[in-house]
Amino acid sequence: MKYRKLDLSGIKTYSLSSRKSKVDEAAAAAPFAPGASFGDFLDSLPKILAADSLRAVARAIAEARRGGRTVILGMGAHVIKVGLSPIIIDLMERGVISALAMNGACVVHDFEMAYQGRTSEDVDAEIGDGTFGMAQETGRMINEAIAKGAGEGLGLGASVGKMIGAREEKFKFPEKSLLAAAFRLDIPACVHVAIGTDIIHMHPSCDGAATGEASLRDFRQFCSIVASMEGGVYINLGSSVLLPEAFLKAVTLARNLGSPLADITTVNMDFIQSYRPNMNVVRRPTMKGGRGYSLTGHHEIMFPLLTAAVLEELSKS
Repeated sequence: MKYRKLDLSGIKTYSLSSRKSKVDEAAAAAPFAPGASFGDFLDSLPKILAADSLRAVARAIAEARRGGRTVILGMGAHVIKVGLSPIIIDLMERGVISALAMNGACVVHDFEMAYQGRTSEDVDAEIGDGTFGMAQETGRMINEAIAKGAGEGLGLGASVGKMIGAREEKFKFPEKSLLAAAFRLDIPACVHVAIGTDIIHMHPSCDGAATGEASLRDFRQFCSIVASMEGGVYINLGSSVLLPEAFLKAVTLARNLGSPLADITTVNMDFIQSYRPNMNVVRRPTMKGGRGYSLTGHHEIMFPLLTAAVLEELSKS
């Protein structure tokens, strides 16, 4: 088959000035002047995409704090391993964070950092001879705390936080514990456990009934906290499965019981964006009201940056 040569003489054009454009020169970045303030740095960022989202999330958190509304930080264990606990504790002490939600691995790393100031074993080196996850103090002390707390009617997070606070003399760095700080400040720390995923479940001291009961208490408390989130913010920091699933169930349960959650802000922060957090945190909960954001980058850079932006916003009030 032969094709005729395309004749472009009849093409229709229009004036560039009449076209709608998505990027304007006014949104461009400004060079940063050495010695300027952090607020100046924020203002120098482009008013485009993630930089604009960062400022929007910071404003939403600051507005929620000013209005006495709920701000929940949901997190995976990597957040602790990259050294962010002091920043999170500071936000709790300032009244910015209303509640924590964690997976079970957070408890392990929070305990070990408080107990000896070190955590995160070399799995590659230890899996071969079966010693991975067999630290005696980690398994025994956490499992004992869970069993004791469950018997006292506590959730899992409060059980471990209470133990660390009550036995501070045995811990080298108790001030680094998120769970102990939450218990001291009377801030909920809800731990969502998947049995078999944490090293403490391999130890004979693990009581499945107590672990399940304490974690279920935390889930129900988490649902109650999410139900109070109208006008508030939920941050999913570094959890790709457990916390997004727990949050989605909490949202639907809250709405089922009469909390509309029609004006909420959600944000997923991770070094890669994956399906479940973006569907279950950013998109689905905000489809009928609210705003969802995705911020991509390393936790140890992005979360301190967001925190500083929030504190800068709060300093304006």
